[in-house]
Amino acid sequence: MTDLARFNLPSGQQMAYRHLAGTAPTIVFLPGYMSDMAGGKAQAVMEWAQRRGRGCLLLDYTGCGQSDGAFADGSLSRWRDEVVALIVHLGIESVQLVGSSMGGWLMLLVAEALGDRAKALIGIASAPDFTEWGFSQSQRIALAAGRTIFEDNPYGPEPTPTHARFWSDGERNKRLAAGVAFDGPVRLLHGLEDADVPWEISLRLARALRSADVQVHLIKDGDHRLSRESDIALLLRELADLEG
Repeated sequence: MTDLARFNLPSGQQMAYRHLAGTAPTIVFLPGYMSDMAGGKAQAVMEWAQRRGRGCLLLDYTGCGQSDGAFADGSLSRWRDEVVALIVHLGIESVQLVGSSMGGWLMLLVAEALGDRAKALIGIASAPDFTEWGFSQSQRIALAAGRTIFEDNPYGPEPTPTHARFWSDGERNKRLAAGVAFDGPVRLLHGLEDADVPWEISLRLARALRSADVQVHLIKDGDHRLSRESDIALLLRELADLEG
C-alpha cells in the first residue's frame, strides 16, 4: 500500500490521500457519505491497480477519515473542488472515476469539472439527488429551516447526521432531471436488496447521462454496500473491461 500523504488546501486544511503512480487513466475512488479511503472497496481497487500497474488515487474528503476539518462543514461543492484541486496538484491528466453511494453523485460533478480529463465512470449504488428523494417532507422542512436531522445508522452505533449546509448545496447540484453532460463509458452497479438507495435510481441516472455507452448491472441479492467478495469481483471485472 502506498504511503499516506497530505495536500494543503487553499483553506489551510490538509487533505489525506494515497497516490499510486501507474498507467493512465488513473483510477480515482470517491467514498460515500461519512466514509473514507480505508473501506474495503477502496482498498480492493488500490490493490488491483497495483497488480496491474495502473495509477490509482484514494482520498478522504475534509471532515472525513484522516483529513482535517469538521464533517458539518462538508458539501458536495466543497468536496468536488477538493478532489479536482488534488488531481490538478498531482498532475494527473486522465482519470477513471469510481463513486460509491454519495460518491456516485460526486463523480458526476467531478467529471463535469474535469472535462476531457474524465474518461470513464463506475458507480456503485450511486445516489445522485438524494436530497430530493431520500428524505420525508418533515425532514426537508427541518433542513430548509437550517436544522440538522439525525437518522438511525445501520452501519454503526451513532446516528447519521444530515446538516443543512450539505442539504442546501445538494439541492443546487441535482442532476437527474437536468442531465449529465458526459460522453465516455459508464458502468452502474446496484443491488436489488439495497435498503438505502432504490435500484431505480441507477436506471434514472442511466437515462440522464448523455453517453450512449451506459450499462446497468443489477445484483439480485446485493445490498447497499456491495462489499462481498463476489460484488468486489464484479467491480474489478468492470475496471478490467474498461481497460480494453
